[in-house]
Amino acid sequence: MKEMKRIVIAFIGLVTILHVRLLYAQQAKFSHERLERIDAVVNKHIDAGHIPGATVLIIKNGEIVYNKAFGYADVETKKTMQTDNIFRIASQSKAITSLAAMMLWEDGKFLLDDPISKYIPAFKNPKVLVSYNPKDGSYTTKPANREITIRDLLRHTSGIAYPAVFSDPTMWSIYEKADVPSGIGTTKSTVRQKMELLATLPLQHNPGERFTYGLNTDLLGYLIEIWSGEPLDKFMKKNILTPLEMDDTYFHIPEKEQHRLVSLYETTMENKLIKVKHPIYEGVNAEFPKLQGSYLSGGAGLSSTMADMAKFYSLYLNKGIFKGKRLIGRKTVELMLTNQLGNQVIISPLPPQPENFQFTLGGFSVVTEKNRYLSIQSIGSFGWGGAFNTHGWADPKEGIIALLFTQEYLSPWYSIGEEFQTAVYQAIAD
Repeated sequence: MKEMKRIVIAFIGLVTILHVRLLYAQQAKFSHERLERIDAVVNKHIDAGHIPGATVLIIKNGEIVYNKAFGYADVETKKTMQTDNIFRIASQSKAITSLAAMMLWEDGKFLLDDPISKYIPAFKNPKVLVSYNPKDGSYTTKPANREITIRDLLRHTSGIAYPAVFSDPTMWSIYEKADVPSGIGTTKSTVRQKMELLATLPLQHNPGERFTYGLNTDLLGYLIEIWSGEPLDKFMKKNILTPLEMDDTYFHIPEKEQHRLVSLYETTMENKLIKVKHPIYEGVNAEFPKLQGSYLSGGAGLSSTMADMAKFYSLYLNKGIFKGKRLIGRKTVELMLTNQLGNQVIISPLPPQPENFQFTLGGFSVVTEKNRYLSIQSIGSFGWGGAFNTHGWADPKEGIIALLFTQEYLSPWYSIGEEFQTAVYQAIAD
């Protein structure tokens, strides 16, 4: 009965949204007719069996322009997708953890170019990988040319890679042998234990030389615990999630809300979409958001909703203010949204990034003069996605926040995010 009541309330809410959407679209200078092309993008992928369903939210200048759910949250039970469904946001967690860190920077807990060994002595005297023997897993190293800094972690230039996902095969093997996890769905052990272990392993390259997407933000989460004296989840809840009214964002979804979690799907070799019923990545249970665990992954551990993530993005568009209350300084926001990769920084090939890739301290890629030719987004636009096919960005010039969430494992259709981006911008009417 409670579930039926929630569905009815959600339906009434959706009808209300659809009723006022035309008005909002007109006020925000969007074409109602052209916004409907977003429906075509999503339904095309549902009809082709690429995704089971999706939710979409677009806000312009603080007004909801478009808010809609498509398809199913669970195909087998015919459970329809709702706009308040909860998704595994994976690497979109990085931006929230980065904000937590920068709040502590404002509190004077560290300087951006401090070596991390100042706070975790095990990272003193880092070594860089020279050679690797795949037969026995042995390797040789040389001293790094400098230590890893906090800035390196925020911008992924530390030389720390990822195990199990999106990583150089050699680094993957080294991490796997040492039992260092990716953080996606990890429940056992603690970040402290695994990060202290990570400190004993070689770097892929010298700090500052390359952008290498990796465990940097999990390590940053451990540092947040050291600086704040609190577990990462408690610090986030007190300083970010509660002030931003992100009431549906969790490391571990409480039992009473677990029915809102969208099921995870994958595409088979026969190009069929099926529910994931096997372990993912490093033997992780696909239902990991429902499990209780001791490992709090700042880089990939959160689950959330579109509405919550829209509130998070709004903090940046409002220069650090949410509902009249300042959570972080205006100049800090400016710094967090500034590209941190100089021309001398090489972009590592795994995972592949677009040419002239730019990345910030905030856990976002960013559009600058250098790479603006690659997309329709305005200079200053920033955003990031998650491994399970969730997408989001904000465009300060246009006042736009746009989110598209689906839920697939190793999806070959991740480009739906780009298609969505095109559909959003072509609908601007002014």
